[in-house]
Amino acid sequence: DRIFGDDNIQFFLSTFNDGRQATFLAVNPLGVQADGAVNESGRVSCSGFNCSVGTREGPDLSQDFVWQSAGRLTDTGYEVEIVLPLKSIRFQSAAVQTWGINVLRVVQSRGQEQTWTPARLGQSSFLAQSGQLVGLEGLRTGRAVDVIPTVTSRVDGGPTSPGWDYHGGSPEFGGSLRWGVTPNLTLNATANPDFSQVESDVGQFAFDPRQALFFPERRPFFLDGVEQFQVPNNLIYTRRIVQPVAATKLTGKAFGTQVGVLAAVDERAVSRSGDNPLFGVLRLARDLGPGSQVGMVYTEQHDGDDLNRVAGIDGRVVLGRVHSVTFNGALAHDRIGGTGTTAPLWGLGYRYNGRAFRTRYSISGIDEAFRTRTGFITRPGIANARLSHSYTWLRPERALQSFTAELAVDGTWVYDSLVGGGDIQDRKLHLNLNSQWGGGWTIGASVLDESFGYDPTIYANYGVLQGDGTIAPFVGTPRIANLDYVLSIGSPQFALGSFNVFLLYGDDENFDEWASGRLFWLQTSATLRPNDNLRFTASYRHIQVNRPSDGSRVSLQMVPRLQAEYQLTRDLQVRLISQYALQARDSLRDDSRTGLPLVIRDPATGTYRRALEQRDGRLRSDLLLTYFPNPGTVIYLGYGASHAEPLEDGRRIFTRTNDGFFLKLSYLFRMTG
Repeated sequence: DRIFGDDNIQFFLSTFNDGRQATFLAVNPLGVQADGAVNESGRVSCSGFNCSVGTREGPDLSQDFVWQSAGRLTDTGYEVEIVLPLKSIRFQSAAVQTWGINVLRVVQSRGQEQTWTPARLGQSSFLAQSGQLVGLEGLRTGRAVDVIPTVTSRVDGGPTSPGWDYHGGSPEFGGSLRWGVTPNLTLNATANPDFSQVESDVGQFAFDPRQALFFPERRPFFLDGVEQFQVPNNLIYTRRIVQPVAATKLTGKAFGTQVGVLAAVDERAVSRSGDNPLFGVLRLARDLGPGSQVGMVYTEQHDGDDLNRVAGIDGRVVLGRVHSVTFNGALAHDRIGGTGTTAPLWGLGYRYNGRAFRTRYSISGIDEAFRTRTGFITRPGIANARLSHSYTWLRPERALQSFTAELAVDGTWVYDSLVGGGDIQDRKLHLNLNSQWGGGWTIGASVLDESFGYDPTIYANYGVLQGDGTIAPFVGTPRIANLDYVLSIGSPQFALGSFNVFLLYGDDENFDEWASGRLFWLQTSATLRPNDNLRFTASYRHIQVNRPSDGSRVSLQMVPRLQAEYQLTRDLQVRLISQYALQARDSLRDDSRTGLPLVIRDPATGTYRRALEQRDGRLRSDLLLTYFPNPGTVIYLGYGASHAEPLEDGRRIFTRTNDGFFLKLSYLFRMTG
């Protein structure tokens, strides 16, 4: 799927002709392929940093289809060919069918996209502007059955006294089945699946401690048909199923209705009760016309006598191609130890996507007691309102091809305060300026004027150590004003690679001490391709907060990551990923008021301890040899090692904490009845 730094041809095949879903296939000039699915939800638009024009919703590349592709260079450019077996995709069951289709060409040297049918990015739906394949008859897949047996083996190492010891190595057997019940419905099942990740998650840190960190799904069983389970607010988040013993799901589309049903039994080791947790998910979505739909979701999880249920509805209505309205609502019932709570979640939005002028209005809320054990909630207990207006000046034949100015206002309340008419907690006013230049360059700049209110829930266990040894309550400053400046630069795709840079500097909140801080945020990535077989991808993230009072550093978060890939053949690749994650914090003090040391109470024991200097540095490296002729037939042979960075004799050195070897073999048997 890593061809998007090259020129490429993209195919959007809307097999249900609903103007909302499409199978996505892409091929570069050498015939290397990428694939996925597009499911237009109306939840993606161009706003904020480094965004110059209204944009279409990108594909989800997590899915893999079995198909063939080829490419060749010619005197005038290049040609590509694809062969897509019908048994690899879902489509209608009608005798005579019409499919939507569009073809898009990406020209990296000019930063341009060219479509087969006329398409405007400013409209609410890109797929609704597709052409059509009409009069399709005799489309049959047979009863396609894919059987994928799997064998895995893992050897893990760790320190012993004395030396280093390895254990494991016994093979484990599992498998999965994929059955095309009808052309438009697919049944998947798996038993004792191998869900070891062959690529570690990119290191993340939470700058705002109120926000939970989100890690995307990577496991093949859950990725097949993932578009059928997309729902607002991430009410379906399959990483909650940690290590399933068995799972099954039915996905597809019938009578204009999207269907997604999932059931799973998780491992006892991840249970609170000692029983196997049980998961059930139902998602239905009904088409109301091109780009419009109404849907429902129901999830249930049982862990012994504890249970969690969530039921919700959502929808999107597109009017006149450029107007769209979205809505969603859900109720969650959570019962633990015989005590139950029921709480709501809701949201409403409106968008106008014109070619030049665009607006976005939204309001949403989630009760503090809303709990889901099958979804992912970034931050409960808040309500949010957002208004944004933007205007784009288009000059496609000039050096400055487009310029967009956006003014966005954002407000966040504690949920109970909004319901009770209380004061706002966080206010944001953002001015974003974005531009696209000839040759594919993008440059953006922003000014962020913000004000954050004190959140006592974060600092409930904080205290201030007095000179006489007593502990006084920590009383935070009621409000902190922020003023930040942002610069972002994105390069075109050069012959050897590309890069992008994001830089933020200004006065921002110091969450560790609830005081004003001087924030420096740098995020950059670069890709280098010395030849067609070798690729280097490097990224660096640096977030540092200093005290304005004396310039001392409060906190530092730093994640450099390097990935090297060598393509031995089209199907054989070797890859090395190395990532260092550092999180450091100074001894805390009451910087906004008294300057005295801070102490933090352990809720379990009630004991206060000084918030002393902390440093945690970890290095992770993974080497992987992959043979991947098609999705389902794979060989993975890998080695990974983790290192910590303790202080020894006044020096910080890397010490290996664990490592391991793993092998995975699987083979796709495809049968058609």
